Amino acid sequence: MANGAYNAALAVNNVSVILGGVLVLSDVTFEVGSSALLGVVGPNGGGKSTLFNAIAGLLPLETGRVLVYGQPPDKARGRIAYVPQREDVNWRFPVSAMDVVTLGRSRKVGWLRRPGKTDMAIVQSSLERVGMWDERSSMIDELSGGQRQRVFVARALAQEAEILLLDEAFSGVDVASQEGLVTVLRSLRDDGRTILIATHDLTNMAERFDVVLAINHHICAFGPPETAFTAEVLEELYGAHGVVFGNGGVHHG
Repeated sequence: MANGAYNAALAVNNVSVILGGVLVLSDVTFEVGSSALLGVVGPNGGGKSTLFNAIAGLLPLETGRVLVYGQPPDKARGRIAYVPQREDVNWRFPVSAMDVVTLGRSRKVGWLRRPGKTDMAIVQSSLERVGMWDERSSMIDELSGGQRQRVFVARALAQEAEILLLDEAFSGVDVASQEGLVTVLRSLRDDGRTILIATHDLTNMAERFDVVLAINHHICAFGPPETAFTAEVLEELYGAHGVVFGNGGVHHG
């Protein structure tokens, strides 16, 4: 691996993943630095969630390696926070917004020790940062989709993670709440964090992301959104008849 990889916040090098005998990721290589907002786009089943699980160290790699600030994921777990897709979360579990965010401190303080004053100050600061302090006592199943996403971002902040992986963060979230979430994430990026958001929606990509990774089992494009989405890339992602260009951006059918 080139020396520059060790200066990257995240370096993914020749990563392939096989699940159930199927090659889900094939030779995926890219690097991203600190202070970056990266959109990971592609069709459903194209490997976005698998990539996030591989980065988080939750899946074995068939080939390649992942480095987080020069360390493998198992040595850098506290530096990565993974927010899974909403269908992977049990929303009926009786916890408040503050409970969820406080769980972000468990890796720091250990499961057996109660959070102290410093921990709770970090929890409060994290909720305030995403505009959810006033909703701290609300049960998680009472919150809107956008509010839930903000709470999970706050949990990542309480964990003091430097890399945030948000899987389908815009799913089930209205457009206004999406834009509010993007505003929060931009401020975190400006503080030096690296944020990856998986999405299958290409609308307003240029306004939302610094760089995009287009993936359909392998990397189809990687770069600024205004240059990454060529006709060839879109066809590779969604098929010859799957893409139309609208006034609001690019949509796939």
